[in-house]
Amino acid sequence: MNQHRYKPDSDEDAPARGSRGIQSIEVGGRLLRALADHGRALSLKELAQAADMAPGKAHPYLVSFGKLGLIDQDSTGRYGLGPLAMELGLISLQQYDPVRLAEPVLVELAQATAQSAAIALWGNHGPTIVRIEEAPSAVHVRMRPGTVTSLRNTATGKAFAAFHARERLREVPGQSAPDPEFEAELARVRAEGVSLSVDGLLPGISAMSAPVFDQRGHMVLALTLIGPTPAFDSDPGGPLAQTLRSYAQLLSRRLGAALNASASPWHAP
Repeated sequence: MNQHRYKPDSDEDAPARGSRGIQSIEVGGRLLRALADHGRALSLKELAQAADMAPGKAHPYLVSFGKLGLIDQDSTGRYGLGPLAMELGLISLQQYDPVRLAEPVLVELAQATAQSAAIALWGNHGPTIVRIEEAPSAVHVRMRPGTVTSLRNTATGKAFAAFHARERLREVPGQSAPDPEFEAELARVRAEGVSLSVDGLLPGISAMSAPVFDQRGHMVLALTLIGPTPAFDSDPGGPLAQTLRSYAQLLSRRLGAALNASASPWHAP
């Protein structure tokens, strides 16, 4: 009986020097990354160009990825992500812990804005602060994890009131139906993508909050900036609000949310 020893067809099939990875998998992975980055089906030429390889080199990878279900080819010959890729993506989203995902972003946000930054979740008693990153400046705003915020009088609470499911808002003890004035404020929050509290519960302290959504379009947490009013830009169209919105949208994308492409960056509940 003849024994055949596997021999790699090229150096790409051998483990890369200094690592335990398989270089051919990494090369082929560039095609998957190109599809993910473009977000649409691509022709062989477009896909090979995006992955920085010749079409003749890309094609065998695509054939193998197709057999695995990682890539699918439509009736026009264009390549898109296949059912296995979608299944893996859904499983990955299910395994995401939004708070764990948000923690490094929180640090970046505090550094970028020179304000204290917080993560809030919906708790048993309403919006609840769960993580705080102090401002890099000497001025710190004292707030502890576990603090439950008011729906009407805090930026964090207003963000949840504007974007969270209405049936959940009714769970808050003592919560009354929003009056026309508060409804108008919530409509502005939805249009601007951020909520504000200037000298609200604490004189001299202001806050701004933005919602973060998951792949189902549900608000899962709020990102909130807090700082002394004299050094806090409370303009919803200003640089501080733009930075906060961009970080909230970044987190939403990482959680699989498909953000509304209309004039408003968010969608109403």
